[in-house]
Amino acid sequence: MSEETLGTAAPVIAPQETESAEQGPVVPVPTTSLPQVGSVRELQRRLLGGDRTLKRRQVASGVGVSLHSARKIWRALGFPNWGDEDVAFTESDQQALETIVGLVREGLLTEETAISIARSIGQMTDRMVVWQVEALVEDLMANQGIPDAEARQDIVEVLPALIDPLEQVLRYSWRRQLNAAVQRLSVRAASGLEASEEGREGDEDDAPLPLARAVGFADLVSYTSLSRRMNERTLAQLVQRFENKCAEIISVGGGRLVKTIGDEVLYVAETPTAGAEISLALSQAFEDDEILPKTRVALVWGRILSRMGDIYGPTVNLAARLTALAEPGTVLVDSLTASVLAGDERYILTPQEPENVRGFGEISPVLLERGEGRGLVVD
Repeated sequence: MSEETLGTAAPVIAPQETESAEQGPVVPVPTTSLPQVGSVRELQRRLLGGDRTLKRRQVASGVGVSLHSARKIWRALGFPNWGDEDVAFTESDQQALETIVGLVREGLLTEETAISIARSIGQMTDRMVVWQVEALVEDLMANQGIPDAEARQDIVEVLPALIDPLEQVLRYSWRRQLNAAVQRLSVRAASGLEASEEGREGDEDDAPLPLARAVGFADLVSYTSLSRRMNERTLAQLVQRFENKCAEIISVGGGRLVKTIGDEVLYVAETPTAGAEISLALSQAFEDDEILPKTRVALVWGRILSRMGDIYGPTVNLAARLTALAEPGTVLVDSLTASVLAGDERYILTPQEPENVRGFGEISPVLLERGEGRGLVVD
């Protein structure tokens, strides 16, 4: 069976093996060519929790699992494929592997779930670290007037003072986010389930999917032409300003920013009205912004499948299609979403000309505008 296969015939957390495993391409232990070699080594020692003293088979043996099983977890975490002779691991690596394996042995997680959760940690922390390093590089370039290459070298001197504070904030943020997820599951579930029945009669496309959510897209107008006229730094600032503003509004509105796709953000909210408030606030914010262009925004209330931090289903696809139909500075919804919002004095709903939409046939977009009230306030 392939090493990528998950199945009961070859458990992920398999017992320690005695036979020799096949050799894959060997990736050497990373080294550095920076001038501050001593500083780099000390920084790596601190980050890894000690010196590299163990080979991969020693780590797997110490935990009592096969190398095959250990490699599955390391791959899920995003680590390279070290060779048998590479002294690449520390005692901390062995403790981490033992923790993940222990969750399966104690019956708290299935093998497949443990791999999935490990992959979520690896992918999210990888993106987070890249983001943080780039932010530090840009800060050094802007405030000290040094070139990119020099700024990347100087990070080695800056990081030691940041490790513990950033680790504390990461732990704090993870707990707060997990608490928010618990709140969504327990406190707000009833309102979401009640709202899920409104306005969806006769819509068979998303009926089998489990979660009712308001799905929205916000797309920067003329981003491609703007990016061609900007240098790298100016473009980065524009994208960062766009993402920061979207994240702030979505968060204040009680939604979740699912992901950014270049010049576009995908977000969800638990009720149609929460989605409408966020969508109108996004459109207005970019209408008022003196630097960024306007946005096209679309919102669809329907059922989705949530997996690996992303969302899937016809509702997501329809929201994306509606975004392309929206005029700059406007918000479009579909007719079913409009029927859910109808009668709420906070919104003005104006039917538009029917459109043929790829994958959906003829649909009737509805323009969503602000009615009574201030709307979402972002202080």
